[in-house]
Amino acid sequence: MKLMIGSAPDSWGVWFPDDPRQTPWDRFLDEIAEAGYEWTELGPYGYLPTDITAVDAELSSRGLKVAGTFAMDAMHDPARWPALDGQVKGACESVSALGGKYLILIDGVYVDEVTGKTKYAPELNDEEWQVLVDKANEIGRFTAGNYGIRTVFHPHAETHVEYEPQIERFLAASNPEVLGICLDTGHHAYRGGDPVAFYRKHHERIEYLHIKSIDPVVQQRVADEGISFGDAVGMDMFVEPSEGAVDFDAFLAALKEFDFEGFAIVEQDMYPAPFDKPLPIAKRTREYLRENGFG
Repeated sequence: MKLMIGSAPDSWGVWFPDDPRQTPWDRFLDEIAEAGYEWTELGPYGYLPTDITAVDAELSSRGLKVAGTFAMDAMHDPARWPALDGQVKGACESVSALGGKYLILIDGVYVDEVTGKTKYAPELNDEEWQVLVDKANEIGRFTAGNYGIRTVFHPHAETHVEYEPQIERFLAASNPEVLGICLDTGHHAYRGGDPVAFYRKHHERIEYLHIKSIDPVVQQRVADEGISFGDAVGMDMFVEPSEGAVDFDAFLAALKEFDFEGFAIVEQDMYPAPFDKPLPIAKRTREYLRENGFG
């Protein structure tokens, strides 16, 4: 087993390219390095400087290396494809130039994270589902063929691939030659799944990890009351790995059993987050992972 431990702008409350409620990018870079992480994701395209020379110098001066970054939009909706394709191209240009290897591909949420308004039906019909899968496969072929970037699909809360039956359906329909899977332990648990059992079952497809956990009491309230994902995040649904419902001892044992090699990127969904909140959490989390065998 070989884990490359990192974190991401998400753990600093960053969801959008530009938002005054988000930690400024230079403070994020200072603090992720101070917390003891070596690897980072770039966050939403445009959050970090898009000038490659400039951002490379900023990363290098702090001893940081790039694992990858994400692109996120509604794949079943062709009207959103120009925006999604723009994200994919921009992200891949940055990641490849900075030595990263992965694009994390996420379907668009069906409830707006900020307004709480429904944008799409939570369930797709068969035709829409096939469009989503075909678009994901297309992006995987594009990133590999044009940039040498491996695309990993990220099942995500409040998207059309969030519950285990939906993830199983996506795994069966998608092309493993062009798409791996990013398992987000927190999002998987958020929707009632067992990330340890799921990893054991699908370890051959799971190439990339997002490490996070949930508060089970808040999760139950969210499920009972139909609270939106954005509001759930504001209720501190996602907690430090040492404090949540995910069994990280069992998860590490499974990773060792199947000799996982790859990135394990810590995320603790927080939006918006007071600027002084993320760093102490990041430090505690890095120490917890180190002390508990993640490296």
